[in-house]
Amino acid sequence: MKFIKMHGCGNDYIYINGFEEKIPQEEKPKLAVRLSDRHFGIGSDGMIFINPSLTADFEMEMYNADGSRAEMCGNGIRCVGKYVYEEGLTDKTVITVESYGKIKHLELFTDSGRVASVKVDMGSPLFRTADTGQLTQDPPAAYETIVADGKAYPMTYVSMGNPHAVIVMPEATDLERLDLERLGPFFENHEWFPDRINTEFIKILDRRTISMRVWERGSGETLACGTGCCAAVAAGVVHGLTEEKVTVRLKGGEVTVRWSREEARLTLTGPAMTVFRGEI
Repeated sequence: MKFIKMHGCGNDYIYINGFEEKIPQEEKPKLAVRLSDRHFGIGSDGMIFINPSLTADFEMEMYNADGSRAEMCGNGIRCVGKYVYEEGLTDKTVITVESYGKIKHLELFTDSGRVASVKVDMGSPLFRTADTGQLTQDPPAAYETIVADGKAYPMTYVSMGNPHAVIVMPEATDLERLDLERLGPFFENHEWFPDRINTEFIKILDRRTISMRVWERGSGETLACGTGCCAAVAAGVVHGLTEEKVTVRLKGGEVTVRWSREEARLTLTGPAMTVFRGEI
């Protein structure tokens, strides 16, 4: 089976051309676990199959490193755009990609025939009402308080097609010293989230810049999370902490998120990189 290893800000995935490689559906979760292993496999945060779609130009079928199916990945989908253009599956620079039944619109920025960066229309963020737990476009009036590892944290629940718990850390917090290996699982497996959750720990640097570390369900800490960046900026905007256009600094690089409140749309712009190609 041929593959290409790619990453967006260090959030890395194994990409398989589903037009050519025919893997039985029931085998895909086990394959993702085996090949994502960084010691005995290729090594990645998960696996993405690029398939034909009846409703879009392509389908992104994504699995986390533990074999669980993922609804969406902002970094992963940018690399899908780079893959299909540079591998000759399309010559268009504006494409649509279906992910878990939802359509995303991508704009590819090219230079000398290569894709340098990709902008993704990530759709509208949804927020959870504290009283009913329903998802709505109406922003929350206040933080929810969640207790993890015996400590209370202010949390904003944001859905970007997948669930996120955004935690705004105190100004004095050194994010680099945060013990995410210990703290992350308390959030991921919290009783409030029966389907588990992605958790973003963010620090406001100024109204146009935030820093972030992320614990992703099924993968642990990753160097970046595109949907998490969008969720973090949405939370920052609704609580009056940031402007609508924000640079998000991650362990693996930087992306730009813009939330047009008038259009109710979030866009994510950032790099997409090829690491290597191989056969296994």
